[in-house]
Amino acid sequence: MEHNPDTHSLKCPKCHHGMEEITHGEVTIDRCTNCKGLWFDLDEAEQLKGVKGSEALDIGDATEGWKWDSRADIDCPHCGKRMEKGHDPKQKHIWFEACPDHGMFMDAGEFKDFKQESVLDFFRSLIKGRRDIVAP
Repeated sequence: MEHNPDTHSLKCPKCHHGMEEITHGEVTIDRCTNCKGLWFDLDEAEQLKGVKGSEALDIGDATEGWKWDSRADIDCPHCGKRMEKGHDPKQKHIWFEACPDHGMFMDAGEFKDFKQESVLDFFRSLIKGRRDIVAP
């Protein structure tokens, strides 16, 4: 896993701090230097889901990530359009925000959980609840 300590122009859609590029295998994503949320360009989350060890990119604490769930009205860091709220159909407790043109954002801890589907996911979904998706 490569790590680029220099932040670049992309800003976190949740906390607006700088993002750093991190690479696993042949896929480079962006991680917030503050809240540790992850930005995936189109299809990168699905690509990384099947790559051994890619959960190591998600270094944030899921408990901290849950605190950012209340900040769901966010704009795409690439185009500035309001992002759509979504959840993983297999793991309804994993909430994310997506721009259909550019990618998706997961709070700290969500990619690690997304990658490792388990029986516990059913119980996590009961605790956290389902995300109500309301059309804008």
